[in-house]
Amino acid sequence: MCENLNRDYQICEEIGRGRFAVVYRCFSALSGKSFACKSIDKHQLFDSTDLECIQKEPKINQFLSGNPNILQIHNIYEDDNYLHLIFDLCDSPNLFDRISNNSQLSEPEANAYFKDLMNAVAYCHRLGIAHRDIKPENVLFDSRDRLKLADFGSAEWFGGNETSMSGIVGTPYYVAPEILSGEDYNDKVDVWSCGVILYIMLAGVPPFYGDSPVETFEKVLRGNLRFPSRIFRSVCPEAKDLLRKMLCKDPCRRLSADQVLRHPWVMNGGESLNEMMN
Repeated sequence: MCENLNRDYQICEEIGRGRFAVVYRCFSALSGKSFACKSIDKHQLFDSTDLECIQKEPKINQFLSGNPNILQIHNIYEDDNYLHLIFDLCDSPNLFDRISNNSQLSEPEANAYFKDLMNAVAYCHRLGIAHRDIKPENVLFDSRDRLKLADFGSAEWFGGNETSMSGIVGTPYYVAPEILSGEDYNDKVDVWSCGVILYIMLAGVPPFYGDSPVETFEKVLRGNLRFPSRIFRSVCPEAKDLLRKMLCKDPCRRLSADQVLRHPWVMNGGESLNEMMN
C-alpha cells in the first residue's frame, strides 16, 4: 500500500471486488470516520481504454462533488503499482440487492429510490457529464440509507461544441438502442437506463429480456415496450406513461432528466392522480 495512504488511513477488510479493483473498508484516525478505499492494480490495465477509465473516474467524481446523491471522493493516492481512491462508505445493500430480495417494489418505494437517482442524473447532465453505465449495481446506499450514484469510469463529458458522444459502452438490459446501433448519442442514454431500472423495480423483470446478450441487444434495438397485464395490473397509468416516455426509441422524443423530475408520477410520490383525488 502507498506510504501516504497508510499514514492517513487504516485499511480494514475487503468489502468488494471488480475487474481490476479491490474495495476495502478503511478508517481515518484523524476524523474517526470509516470510508471505502478502491485500490486499482495498474498491472491489470491492459489497454488504453482501461487506463483512460481509471484516470477519468476521480476527475469526474471531484467535478461532481457536493451532490448528496452522488458518491463523494475524499482523497487520491498513487504510486507506481496502484491508484487508491477514498470514497464514502456505502455498506448497505445496493439497489440490485434490494430488487433481488423484494422482486417487485411498491410504487411509493420505487418512487423514492427513483427520484433520488434522477436528481443525481439531472445534476450530472446540467454539468455536462453523462454516466453511460447506470445500472442497479452502481446505485449504492450509505449507512443512513442515502442513495449514491457510483462508478463514473465510463462517464463522458459533453456540452459546448461537443454535444454528442460515441462509443459502445454500457451493460446488457440497460444500454440504450442508439448506442448499440453505433450512432452518435447524447445524455438521454442515461434516461433510457433509468427507465429500465424503474421498469424492473415495478415489474421485477427487465423490459427487454433475452437468453443471451445478443438476444437482449436485439430486443433493445426493436424497442417493443410491453406492459403484461398480470404484472402491471396494479401499476398506475401515470407510471406507465412515464416509462413510455423514458423508454422511447427515438431520443428526440425521449424525456430529458429534468423533464422526468417534473413528470406527475415523480412529483406525486408514486401515487395515481385518481387515488390522490379520492
